Amino acid sequence: MAVAWKRVVLKLSGEALMGRQTHGLDADTLSRIAADIAASAAMGVEIAIVVGGGNFFRGMQGADKGIDRARADSIGMLATVMNGLALEHAIEKAGQPARALSAVPMPYVCQPYSRQAALNHLGKGRVAVLAGGTGNPFFTTDTGAALRAAELSANAILKATQVDGVYDCDPKKHAGAKRYDTLTMQEAIDRNLGVMDTAAFALARENAIPIIVFSIAQDGAIAQALGGAGRATLVTP
Repeated sequence: MAVAWKRVVLKLSGEALMGRQTHGLDADTLSRIAADIAASAAMGVEIAIVVGGGNFFRGMQGADKGIDRARADSIGMLATVMNGLALEHAIEKAGQPARALSAVPMPYVCQPYSRQAALNHLGKGRVAVLAGGTGNPFFTTDTGAALRAAELSANAILKATQVDGVYDCDPKKHAGAKRYDTLTMQEAIDRNLGVMDTAAFALARENAIPIIVFSIAQDGAIAQALGGAGRATLVTP
């Protein structure tokens, strides 16, 4: 399969790793996604992954339950590190070298994130699993993905979701939901489509980085998105 992008940042939510469970990690789902990542890297693509932590803890939900927002977001960042370590192991088990890096320094667990370290791993053919969000509260992992894509000079952001693109309303609730093949970031903001938050769009737009929104539910979905195949929505700057 021809590759459309040379270096990408894959935004992977924590919920994508749950499978059919209500929380935590599903071993089969983790292995399937890791195998897809390994196969994609074997195509010659440099892949950095920004992983969320919603399968363990979401900062906004913690804030809603009375935890102050900064502390709740810090707990959420720790949740992303748990997912990052699990992904690192699963990707290496699939035969692809990987390194987990955390924006929240914890050197006894994994390497602290720096731009130079991530670029070094990518240049050596390793998948860089970027945990810890931005390292700061009040920023989502979507914003973290856009920030890392800009820092690492990525050609595109791959946003893995539970549906095969961007719709004008929730296709799981509305049978007549309209799917977009392409749209601009400004259109996504104006129509309140909820693909990514405004800060993430601003970073991606400033750095002319397109976003490909696709479903992670099928085998080989990442490789198909990289090759421009399969159903997806291209969100352009």
